[in-house]
Amino acid sequence: MLLPMSPTDSMFLVGESRDHPMHVGGLALFEPPDGADAQAMRAMLDASLTGGAVSSLLSKRARRSVTTLGQWGWEEDVDVDLDHHIRHDALPAPGGITELMELVARLHSGLLDRSRPLWEVHLIEGLSDGRFAVYMKIHHALADGVSALKLLRSALSEDVDATGMPAPWEPLVRERPSLHLVPDAPTTSSGRLDLSAAVLRAARGAAGEAAGMLPAIVGTIDRARRGHGGPLTLSAPKSMLNVPIGGARRFAARAWPLERLRLVAKCADSTINDVVLAMCSGALRTFMGDLDALPEDPLVAMVPVSLRGERQDGKAGNEIGVLMCNLATHLTDPAERFDAVRVSMREGKDAMRTRSSAQILAMSALGTVPLALGMFGLGGPIRPPNVMISNVPGPRKALYWNGARMSALYPLSIPVDGQALNITCTSTDDEIAFGLTGCRRSLPPLAPLLDHLDNELGALEQSVGL
Repeated sequence: MLLPMSPTDSMFLVGESRDHPMHVGGLALFEPPDGADAQAMRAMLDASLTGGAVSSLLSKRARRSVTTLGQWGWEEDVDVDLDHHIRHDALPAPGGITELMELVARLHSGLLDRSRPLWEVHLIEGLSDGRFAVYMKIHHALADGVSALKLLRSALSEDVDATGMPAPWEPLVRERPSLHLVPDAPTTSSGRLDLSAAVLRAARGAAGEAAGMLPAIVGTIDRARRGHGGPLTLSAPKSMLNVPIGGARRFAARAWPLERLRLVAKCADSTINDVVLAMCSGALRTFMGDLDALPEDPLVAMVPVSLRGERQDGKAGNEIGVLMCNLATHLTDPAERFDAVRVSMREGKDAMRTRSSAQILAMSALGTVPLALGMFGLGGPIRPPNVMISNVPGPRKALYWNGARMSALYPLSIPVDGQALNITCTSTDDEIAFGLTGCRRSLPPLAPLLDHLDNELGALEQSVGL
């Protein structure tokens, strides 16, 4: 028996091809505990393979059949061949970050095997500084970036002395089958669920959502027509980023002290996400300007917004809305670009604030139509936004796996036709990492973008008086 898959999740399977892998990934670096080395860490991870235990999320396989009328669903509790899903890799000399990024770019290029659960973990040794790396990729149909980070977080501890911890693919001791209950469901005097009342309330809610959907969509189109921030843009220029892509990937990543971005945000009365977007704005302006490829009109970024509430913390899959941000790359002054980014994001958030999650999803779906058409090889009258920029919140404290400190966490994401570059950020206890994932065929090496991001952070600090 197959469990149904949501239309949002199944879209990532339908839109996937050899040139369009649809998985997200993460690269974590660990410092071995005192008295141990990378070889000892590998031994601990290898020991986890002998047990054969796999979490319920990673024991699901995507499948469709005649009985499902060709629709994708999830087959649960399948046998998992850990020898297939867990791979060992070693870096060539000199074993530096450059060699690590090149290896991970190649690993991120390959498709996941659809006859098996859609994930892989690569244990990477050979780093010259003695650290050990773990690269994990998981299909976007199975988990979005927030879910993938929570999966990794669940295998780590804030206690440096904690031992006997599960590997990232193993179930937690507390893992139990989830119960999907109706929140605040009414009961009768005997304590039984009053299903008639629950059904009526659900029907009233659905009717209210439907009544509010048309005004939400009309308002979205009107805001885009007037050039205001929101889930739709009608003004993204054509650029070197908006081209068909191939399956090979480029990857570059670097981390900065989170406190630097926090201070800029505080001095400018903005958010850390605004600072991230402003850094990307200035970096892309310089990067594309050096290639004589900067459009006259400002670039527009698609910014995913997680819609997960407290009740959804244990839920996998995808719950994402989007905003379109004017990156103001036509402006030469960093302070003016920063201000334009803040205004655009504030307008977009204001447009979403009075809407329900369902209405936001509908508004966001309208904004992603041009990109979705590109995923399926179709064109459209509206150009998609130029670049995807995500900021996925990470752990707020230092994390350890059996005494080994996670010293870095770099995210990898999904370029698509019409968006050859994806920029994803995630924070650890004291750093924020930028992961740049691009199409190898369409884009030059991405390492220069890292230097431009660094320069732009310095310019923003100067602009607010730091």
